[in-house]
Amino acid sequence: MANGMRRTALTAAWVVGHAGGQHRLFRNGTVVVEGEKVLHVGDDFDGDVSETIDFGEAMIGPGFIDLDALADLDTTVLGYDNHPPELKGRVWPESYMQAGPREMYSPEELALQKRYAFSRLIRNGITTALPIASLFYRAWGETAEEFDAAADAAADLGLRVYLGPAYRSGNLVVNAERQIGFHYDEARGFQGLADAEAFITRHENTHGGLIRTMLAPDRIETCTPDLLARSGAAARAHNVPIRLHCCQSRLEYDLVLQQHGKSPLELLRDTTFFAPATILPHGLFLSGVNGITHDAPDHDILCQSGAALVHCPLVMARGGKVMQSFPRFRDLGVTIGMGTDTHPADMIQNMAIGVMTARIAEGNATCVSAADFYNAATLGGAEALNRPDLGRLVPGAAADLNVIRLDNPDIGQRIDPIQTLLLNGSGRDVSDVMIAGRFVMRDGIIPGVDEGEYHRRAQAQFDGMVAQYPDRTLFHPPVEEIFPTSYPLG
Repeated sequence: MANGMRRTALTAAWVVGHAGGQHRLFRNGTVVVEGEKVLHVGDDFDGDVSETIDFGEAMIGPGFIDLDALADLDTTVLGYDNHPPELKGRVWPESYMQAGPREMYSPEELALQKRYAFSRLIRNGITTALPIASLFYRAWGETAEEFDAAADAAADLGLRVYLGPAYRSGNLVVNAERQIGFHYDEARGFQGLADAEAFITRHENTHGGLIRTMLAPDRIETCTPDLLARSGAAARAHNVPIRLHCCQSRLEYDLVLQQHGKSPLELLRDTTFFAPATILPHGLFLSGVNGITHDAPDHDILCQSGAALVHCPLVMARGGKVMQSFPRFRDLGVTIGMGTDTHPADMIQNMAIGVMTARIAEGNATCVSAADFYNAATLGGAEALNRPDLGRLVPGAAADLNVIRLDNPDIGQRIDPIQTLLLNGSGRDVSDVMIAGRFVMRDGIIPGVDEGEYHRRAQAQFDGMVAQYPDRTLFHPPVEEIFPTSYPLG
């Protein structure tokens, strides 16, 4: 330890190392961390160490990379059984738009929900996150000020993040005849982009490199062609990732085709949107897939663009949708990363459901493996971000890792830890998380986080937000009608 940096050896029954371009398993392996970097991965280490921590019946692996990480309270519950969206406040009525949309959370509440959500990401073994939140309850887009607070929260917790406020130039609206249309305010979209660029200038590569930045235009159907073009140019100029929700619903595909005469991917191509690190959740609706009959070279455009897809199987399956299909994109050479995009931020559960839905989509139990999805949650995310120092445990890589317990009786028997994890594991099996050489969770405890108090405060502010829904829901029904209980109250 001639350089004076502290060395810590971590040992466990299994270690996921990396060599020859792929993950490799080591039985009774060792990871040595020096400073913020990995020094050694594999069998016994011959050098001096300051401390050895033996995790026993556990697996040490690279931290998960969440390219669409919920940084919000759980709005999925609002739409789980409550349909259609235009009658449940998820499409704004024209009257609400004309009256002027308002923020439904205070700045203090927005700051809390980011800190609360970031703690949930760490709890589930996620070490790098690109946050996402709902705009249903916002005045328009996200603000740079709330993301200033988000940067402080992430740095305080030790989470590695790529941050940028979401912005848009349009929004869906519904009239009294239940017809869905659009309201556009392009100037507002351009101002959102300008604010996002100013945020990049303030925060890129700060807090020792934990805080990076990105551009986050909201969804393709809420962005005008000019905003898409300017956003792509800005991503290239600032050399930051750009993420855009795209090809995630039939409604989106049809609206883009109706307004522009092009598929979503044709629109991105023709607006020169693509940048070196373009990230597209969710990739479910392309030409020839999921009932789309429009003749467009969507798959060719995707392959030629170099963009990465973000697969979020849990939230999509909750809505009855599956990717068509993971092995097809894999075989085409498309980079596929993973996102949670909902609560809980359980990457293990997402990988497990991803395997199931891919096999159902293909009607073939051998079309994907557990390793395919573990790769997507680690290596795929790193490739999408152009970060070869992430997503793998190899000498010189960032010391970002998680420890997953294998001694819970409910995890069952095992011949291989990765397969067992996707069969019977969950985020609750993550016990320890290290980011940049610092333990940000030890034995299930996140320093400075009172999980019970966080949850209580989050529920209270969520209840306050839900109480405001009648004002921004078509025909203004009471809350009990918008969100009825599963069974009548006794």
